[in-house]
Amino acid sequence: MSVSTSAKFKHVSYLWDEARATSMAGDEVALLIYRSNLLGADLRLTNYGGGNTSCKAPAKDPLTGMETEVMWVKGSGGDLGTLKRSGLAALYVDRLRSLKNIYRGIQFEDEMVELFNHCIFDLSSKAPSIDTPLHSFLPFKHIDHLHPDAAIAIAAAKDGKRITEELFSGTIGWVPWQKPGFDLGLQLKQCLDENPGIRGIMLGSHGLFTWGDTAYESYINTLEVIERCAEYLQENIRKKPQIFGGQKISSLEKDTRRSQAATLAPVLRGFCSSQTKMIGHFTDDERVLQYINSNDLKKLAPMGTSCPDHFLRTKISPLILPLGAAESLTDVQKIKEKLQPEFEAYRKMYADYYNKCRHNNSPAMRDANPVVILYPGIGMFTFAKDKQTARVAAEFYINAINVMRGAEAISEYTSLPRQEAFNIEYWLLEEAKLQRMPKPKALSGRIALVTGSAGGIGKAIAKKFADEGACVVVNDNDSERLAEAKEEFQNQYGKDVFTTAVLDVTKDSDIQLAYEAAALSFGGVDIIVNCAGLSISKPIEEHTEKDWDLLYNVLVKGQFFVTKTGVEMMRKQDIGGDVLNIVSKNAMMSGPNNAGYGSAKAAQLHLSRLNAAELGKNKIRVNVVNPDAVLTDSKIWAGAWAEGRAKAYGVKVEELPAYYANRTLLNEIILPEDIANACFAFIGGLLNKSTGNVLNVDGGVATAFVR
Repeated sequence: MSVSTSAKFKHVSYLWDEARATSMAGDEVALLIYRSNLLGADLRLTNYGGGNTSCKAPAKDPLTGMETEVMWVKGSGGDLGTLKRSGLAALYVDRLRSLKNIYRGIQFEDEMVELFNHCIFDLSSKAPSIDTPLHSFLPFKHIDHLHPDAAIAIAAAKDGKRITEELFSGTIGWVPWQKPGFDLGLQLKQCLDENPGIRGIMLGSHGLFTWGDTAYESYINTLEVIERCAEYLQENIRKKPQIFGGQKISSLEKDTRRSQAATLAPVLRGFCSSQTKMIGHFTDDERVLQYINSNDLKKLAPMGTSCPDHFLRTKISPLILPLGAAESLTDVQKIKEKLQPEFEAYRKMYADYYNKCRHNNSPAMRDANPVVILYPGIGMFTFAKDKQTARVAAEFYINAINVMRGAEAISEYTSLPRQEAFNIEYWLLEEAKLQRMPKPKALSGRIALVTGSAGGIGKAIAKKFADEGACVVVNDNDSERLAEAKEEFQNQYGKDVFTTAVLDVTKDSDIQLAYEAAALSFGGVDIIVNCAGLSISKPIEEHTEKDWDLLYNVLVKGQFFVTKTGVEMMRKQDIGGDVLNIVSKNAMMSGPNNAGYGSAKAAQLHLSRLNAAELGKNKIRVNVVNPDAVLTDSKIWAGAWAEGRAKAYGVKVEELPAYYANRTLLNEIILPEDIANACFAFIGGLLNKSTGNVLNVDGGVATAFVR
């Protein structure tokens, strides 16, 4: 990388590695992917899933054997930062351009998308996106279409066209706002024809087009244009004495902010889940705090966003909470009574917007709850169908904040007109894309806290739930074991599926922090699995008071207080929930040298019945899974328990697996995954009207039958 080249960029990242690029020389598609990944790696250039890039290069026509020009362009639904060759659409350039001969006008815009399929060169490539014609009519070999905050701030400014012309001395063209599609592609071509020699085009309220004859030229051109936009914004922001009209309120200290957020998140999640269970995300990013604490918040927030990519993720506008930053949130009913009218007013606003703007063929109105919720002095909550979507919605709204800040510094911010916003949100092509999305998994939108989930049965349960779409709070009292589990979950699921917490179930402070992690990471909790445990096997004369207290503190008291704190959170949400207690066949049968452990397990079982009887009114179901002899990856069996049970049964430790299997009716060894499957059976959707039940997973031990 050239130091002199990278040094001239202060507001964007120059990431080009000449040696790596040289190794791809002659492969324009490889260079396109490389350039796209570099652009997608810098969120100042574009946001997740936003923007598209292309290249045009010769290829051999498989039908004629003759050389033809092909355009490779990011396909529908991809992301530049992670783009691979499989994410590109490959189309004949001449066929794409010939479509203008049959184009019937803007009112028939959507029918052109189906015709893209007649232009496909590589039948195994990705489906073409609506932005395909925006690239096809421009003659350049490499093209970048991005949504950088710095450029959109100018594009969304009241004087955006004038500012663009003056800032770039006429070398950047301007095309007014129009919904993406075939006609916009024709307008880009017209702008270029009328302004030959320009280096890019600004799309009003939308984004930026830049290009070059090589991948590198396009990359550098893109960086230079965005750098100039960012530099111009910073110059004007520095001159402006008060951003967003100046500070109206002050933020609380970070720890206090996060405590307030954790307390309130389940209440907000409950309101937002009135139609579908939602997953939450919280951020108190400094850019968010500057905006939500400002005098101009109530002027700017209702205006909504400008760039369609922002708008699709964040909805028409956010909900601003009428709560003081330091307001007590301990009286949950009082807070709900205060917020209920706000959510009702938002839903009515959204319904009015839908009914006023709808067309005869518009899709049915979607969930009317807000996606973005702003709490002045505290931070921003976002809620969506899964964690990634909620997190990305927050990132997009921060992009929108950046745009508002820049536009207000150089002129005056303007948002999309309501009708234009509706036409994007309820576009039939967007609806078709939504309908093609995979069906949600059984536990999508649900949040589980599984105690002792860094290994053994607990980890198997957490993984099963994650596989089925849930977000999970992975925890353990062993920090080293937890660190290993964190790495394993990160590699297998990624950051949006789980969070971690050190949790000793005998410590109230640990319990509180674990649930706080659930609230801040995901918005609350739906499923509590009490799985943490230990075993002590001794004859009655050898049992000590310490042994007894440890067993009852972990198994009984731990189960009770983890459940108690979780139920408080579930009641805040008021959307029901599940408690699953991993007990033991020892709760049902007697055995030698087992007084402390067996009686504690019996207490766990009856406590489950008592909780089921009490919590039914809250639609919280409590059920029990009784394992037996799960030896795999178990800390219990790695210690003295195995020796104690072997001694009690008169066998060697290494003979225990066969001993336990042989005494079962099915002659089966029980694995952690078997217990996980039993847990999923209770909460997977088929047993939603079952509570107070016991499911034995022990291979069939007749003396432990429920009776």
